Amino acid sequence: MPHHNVTIAVVPRERFSHTAATLESIYEHTPPHFKLVYVDGGSPPRVARYLRQQASDRGFKLLRTDHYLSPNEARNLAIERVTTEYVVFVDNDVLVSPGWLDWLVDCADETKAWIVGPLTLIGQPGNDLIHHAGGDMAIQETEVGRVLTVERHFPEKRLRDTGPLERRRTATTEFHCVLVRTELFRQAGELDEQLLSMFEELDLCLEAREAGGNIYFEPRAVVSYVPVPPLALSDLPYYLLRWSEDWNETSLRRFQAKWGLFADDPYSCGARAWATEYRQSLLWHLRPWVDRLTDGRSYWIERRLLAPLEAKIGRYVAQWVGRNAGARIGLCGLNPLPEERMVAAVRPR
Repeated sequence: MPHHNVTIAVVPRERFSHTAATLESIYEHTPPHFKLVYVDGGSPPRVARYLRQQASDRGFKLLRTDHYLSPNEARNLAIERVTTEYVVFVDNDVLVSPGWLDWLVDCADETKAWIVGPLTLIGQPGNDLIHHAGGDMAIQETEVGRVLTVERHFPEKRLRDTGPLERRRTATTEFHCVLVRTELFRQAGELDEQLLSMFEELDLCLEAREAGGNIYFEPRAVVSYVPVPPLALSDLPYYLLRWSEDWNETSLRRFQAKWGLFADDPYSCGARAWATEYRQSLLWHLRPWVDRLTDGRSYWIERRLLAPLEAKIGRYVAQWVGRNAGARIGLCGLNPLPEERMVAAVRPR
């Protein structure tokens, strides 16, 4: 059925080569007459032409910048154009399934939730590997300071092995696809653009909790996150920037300062290390060729030579893009937090 109280906002996540598949999936599996805002942050010319043509043919709002955008910056551009009760953020590497939007909106309407997350699978349709199905999160006071704990439900489990999943309250969701009641932004303000590459979804959930809003997991709404590889050559500059050491480190320091976390907090520091590993996972695909050329020494060469070289290249890309994109997307420092926010931060629960 048509939903006049919701706007779909598609934003870039880490690449552009999946753009057409995501957009076609939305139009195939969503009832007609929906509102859509598409934020295109510096996509390659072929993708940009495709989006312009699709916006003309289908009538959705296309917001284009000639420079790359961090995901939260792109989402904030979309929020400025949203006038509906709900906004559903969809990353540009996600495939939706029949009924996905109906179930998200129904859950929000019936539970009065401020945030609703779907069942997020990983891979192409037909793969039942669970990526996210809700989770628990808490900030606790310890002898060394505040620490964050996050536990996902059924991580990397097969859907067929979990038994029936039910709608339930949850503490976490992810930005691959998520419905948000726009009242949250009126109360808490826009999304934090200093979270450049990480922790955006946790920050959103903590903001909602601080404002007194509920978060729900709706398993009947099903989407699939399609990870790399493949990665087109034209995707590489944005991918390297998106997971660059500068963006990762800025995100970590911002998140820890905002919520008063211990500097060596195991979860957030572990997530920071994961981001580097994820970016450098592209090097793994070179191992067979390096093994042939070096008599099986690919791991040593990867760790001692290729990984440090990749980090330097990534830093150069981030600095180059920052100089050419303006202050908002550059290697930003941390804006000071209001004193009352530092005192309140988040209450242990």
